[in-house]
Amino acid sequence: MLLARVAVRLTCALLMIVPVEAAERSSRAISLPQALQRALAANPRLTAAERDIGIAGGLRVQAGALPNPEASFELDNVLGTGPYKGVRSAETTLQLSQLVELGGKREARVAAGEAGIGMAVWQRRATRLEVLSETAIAFITIISAQRRIEIFDEQIASFDPLIPLLQKRVQEGASSPAETLRAQVAADLFRVERERAKALLATARRDLAVLMGDASPQFGNAVGRLASTGQPPPFKAVLQAIDANPQLARWTAVTAQRNAELLIARLKAIPDLRISAGWRHYRDTNDNAVRLGVSIPLPVFDQNTGNIIAAHEALAKTDAERAINKLVLLSIAGRAYDTLTGALAELKLLRSSVIPNARSAAETILNGYSQGRFTLLELLDVRGSLLQALLREQEALQNFHIAVATIEGLVGNPFSLTHQSSR
Repeated sequence: MLLARVAVRLTCALLMIVPVEAAERSSRAISLPQALQRALAANPRLTAAERDIGIAGGLRVQAGALPNPEASFELDNVLGTGPYKGVRSAETTLQLSQLVELGGKREARVAAGEAGIGMAVWQRRATRLEVLSETAIAFITIISAQRRIEIFDEQIASFDPLIPLLQKRVQEGASSPAETLRAQVAADLFRVERERAKALLATARRDLAVLMGDASPQFGNAVGRLASTGQPPPFKAVLQAIDANPQLARWTAVTAQRNAELLIARLKAIPDLRISAGWRHYRDTNDNAVRLGVSIPLPVFDQNTGNIIAAHEALAKTDAERAINKLVLLSIAGRAYDTLTGALAELKLLRSSVIPNARSAAETILNGYSQGRFTLLELLDVRGSLLQALLREQEALQNFHIAVATIEGLVGNPFSLTHQSSR
């Protein structure tokens, strides 16, 4: 699966979908590239991640805003007694004041806002990889479920020529009538398992539809094969590639933001200057004057010490959080890689020995049963063994390809496999 090559955004939107087109769409087969493309275009998690980038951009704009100036109006020496009765001795003051931030507080806020944008961008990339990986896994699950149903259909169909043979043996007195019922029970049990597989397929189809932004499946059968496998690169190469995962790269932006927040906390202890200029009118003498003022808070009781300590601890915590994040990714990659190698070993044994021998034994016992050399119980037993071997092969193929999709979602690139021929 080349996720990076097929994960391309849709560049056009559907303007109208009439009922006929919707019906055609619901019966139209879907491939992995189409599923990935639709997931990238419609998955709401990606839309939410885009909005987070916009939110961070808005916060960055706000961080660079200057404090608003303040206008004030004062009326003194009015409505008193004696010479201050009424407004004849009124002093009218109109004043403008401006807060001047000192120490680079605005620049520090802008730096934190820029880092916030970087965090949102990296998070969107991580979400994109997660959606691609989950979509690929859901698609693989559908392909596997479809194949399981085919296996059950093949085994059920294999009972069709057996029933007339049983009836013939009963008529000849070579078998008990109960054997016909026993064969019918075995076939019905296969049908029961097929119904379970159909239910699992319906669930997998719904999961894929949700990833593509639909409430219910709007597609037909999934098109693809899981038969081919390949030898993975060394696990060391996987570990090295994980360092480029957006979830880890995001911590660079987190570190930058927390550095900026620590600087903001430290600069907050530096008092800001407030300057003012105004015009005052004295009504009793009809004189005017200019009023100038400067004020600055004295950092006697509050020097923002607590916030500085908290910001410093948050910055120191970053390395530990990144290490935790990396260990989680390494654990996921390790489990996926172990599953992958285990599935390869299982497939090798199944394809080289178990399945060929089970097929040969089933054919031999079926021919011998018609000649009376084997019992029905032996025939049903070998057919059950063949069914289990085929189902185990399909399960191993599913595990292999899901592990590949998981690792691709962690490293962000197609997983290089040395391809092997399928059975």
